[in-house]
Amino acid sequence: MDGIISRAKSNPQRIVLPEGTEERTIQAADILIEKGIAKITLLGNKAEIERLVAKFGLKNIDKATIIDPKNNPESQKYAELLFQLRQKKGMTFETALEYVQKPMYLGCLLIKNGDADGEVAGAGSYTSEVLRPALQIIKTKPGITRASGAFLMILNDKTCGYEGKLLFADCAVTPDPTAEQLGQIAVCSGRTAKNIYGFPEPRIAILSFSTKGSARHEKVNKVIEATKIAQALAPELKIDGELQADAAIDALVAKSKAPGSEVAGSANVLVFPSLNVGNIAYKLVQRLAKAKAIGPLLQGLLAPVNDLSRGCSVNDIVDLVAITVVQAIEAKN
Repeated sequence: MDGIISRAKSNPQRIVLPEGTEERTIQAADILIEKGIAKITLLGNKAEIERLVAKFGLKNIDKATIIDPKNNPESQKYAELLFQLRQKKGMTFETALEYVQKPMYLGCLLIKNGDADGEVAGAGSYTSEVLRPALQIIKTKPGITRASGAFLMILNDKTCGYEGKLLFADCAVTPDPTAEQLGQIAVCSGRTAKNIYGFPEPRIAILSFSTKGSARHEKVNKVIEATKIAQALAPELKIDGELQADAAIDALVAKSKAPGSEVAGSANVLVFPSLNVGNIAYKLVQRLAKAKAIGPLLQGLLAPVNDLSRGCSVNDIVDLVAITVVQAIEAKN
């Protein structure tokens, strides 16, 4: 995280925290402002924010922009923007006025209107509550049909992945991606590893219970097709599949199961065939290997919106905001 925080400090971006009255979030905001990592906008009732500032003895929240969604003088402006974006889906202007009082919607509208560069939420909300407004308002990048969630796994074993770091995806968003979506997830994950986390050479393995034809099944066929799609989308990236997990990360196993592969045995980006597998895998590695899991970082959106675990710590929020700042910098390049 030191490198990411250093990059964030060099060009702090405007990050909105919709859960401005959530205790861990406001404490993290104080640290972020103090360290110069981000320019913070807090959404929430001003009196409640002031109460929390006094409770925790926070010194820097006066430097944040504070917006109360229920008493916002610019509600009309943001409601008009939301109405324009959603009227074809049946939203009325009256409904839009109601929705701009919801912090998750207002946060995304701030980004869409150019008043913020990214958002971090989820300490007190479900992933769906964070992601739905982002998909409706900010939307995905051209050529990407689904967002996905990646975790950076930091292991004690530095011989694995890139200096002990692996990127896992999708562990948070799409339950059962199509072959096309799985290919997109692989490409997004490779670019996240390189552009955000500094992997000099992402090696992307699309995982299966089969390696190079060792089993035949429609689930295996999906992974094979996804691999072809990903390779066509990003020929500059090293992508291979279908690979079992041991063939992906163990060089000795790779020699016998996937000889000649540029990825097998040295993969540092692991793309799972379904959310079931990805979510279970990251939690098991986190607990059993005592790994640090950073994320999920949401990939594929036009501007960064990231989702916290509801069990996150103050430091987790600080880390994810720093990552979001770097994403915002990259999005402008």
